[in-house]
Amino acid sequence: MARKVLFTASTYSHIVNFHLPYLRRFREEGWTVHAACGGKAMPIPYADEVTDLPFEKSMGSPKNFQAAAALRQRVRAEGYDLISTHTSLAAFFTRLALRGLNKRPVVTNMVHGYLFDDETPWLKRNLLLTAERLAAPVTDLVLTMNRWDHEAAVRCRLGKKVVHIPGIGVDFSRFDTVEPDARRRLRQELGIAQDAFVLMYAAEFSARKSQAVLIRAMERMPEHVVLVLAGDGVLRPECQALARQLGVDRRVVFPGHVSDMPACCAMADAAVSASRIEGLPFNVMEAMYAGLPVVASEVKGHSDLIREGETGLLYPYGDAEACAEQVLRLLNSEKLRQTLAGQAKENAAQYGLERVFPVVWQEYAGLSAGEVLAQR
Repeated sequence: MARKVLFTASTYSHIVNFHLPYLRRFREEGWTVHAACGGKAMPIPYADEVTDLPFEKSMGSPKNFQAAAALRQRVRAEGYDLISTHTSLAAFFTRLALRGLNKRPVVTNMVHGYLFDDETPWLKRNLLLTAERLAAPVTDLVLTMNRWDHEAAVRCRLGKKVVHIPGIGVDFSRFDTVEPDARRRLRQELGIAQDAFVLMYAAEFSARKSQAVLIRAMERMPEHVVLVLAGDGVLRPECQALARQLGVDRRVVFPGHVSDMPACCAMADAAVSASRIEGLPFNVMEAMYAGLPVVASEVKGHSDLIREGETGLLYPYGDAEACAEQVLRLLNSEKLRQTLAGQAKENAAQYGLERVFPVVWQEYAGLSAGEVLAQR
């Protein structure tokens, strides 16, 4: 009888964007692969069956507890051998569903960035940490992607075994064959002058991604600097209103969701990020591999990827003036841009899928071989 694995996440898009190589490998190894997700439904290749769950971003929403109840019923009916859970919300409610079961699957929690750190207000940090501790007894393996998360998981015993992985692997191959005319074409489509200095940030419009910091920084930028904020989300209208209020709306472009990131990187002169907290962000790694100098907030995840002044530039989170100063350093020094871009690409290569996949798969293989089961 084929073994069964279940992947859970708060959104379908998370599984589709980040985990298909692993679903495919499980299928190739003869596993039955299921997924359970919330958000906008979409096809999930390599999944034999997909369960739609009513996840909502608010942790206390009754729908999340309904999702946990549905998962508990599903686990009992299917008899999974392994569950791989992703995104903080789905990870908590998946493991909540498993508490108290007489017979449960082996569970791995892949941490794409704990939503707390040393700068998080005390109450919020302790609520989120308490949730992780509550789920720890049913967590056989924790996979972390940055130093802070790894140290926190070990110190607070957030799983029976904690392993650091270099992300989940980025497929950089599509960045190696970019259309030669992509820079000119995309600038023309977006109404951006060919001689503009373009900053790019691709991220969901949310409080955590902090696009408002970059919009405020634009007040301090020369007129030929243009900021492209790719992505969608609930805070997009608010950010558009802020750009108008500050009088920089002519130089801040909102193209919506962009699927062709290689073309976007080719269009840009530098990448920026204002995120409050990260795991090991794809958008930064892709920009680095594409040869863009990066200016990013100094938070976990960013500081794991960027060495100040060597592979990028960092600024204190939320400080629009400091962000602008770092961008101006790039503007004023072509030599600095070239140095950062060259070293960034070399550094990013270590996070390529071909290097990372074997590392992550080895952890999955250890679980499926029963190493953890033998310790329980």
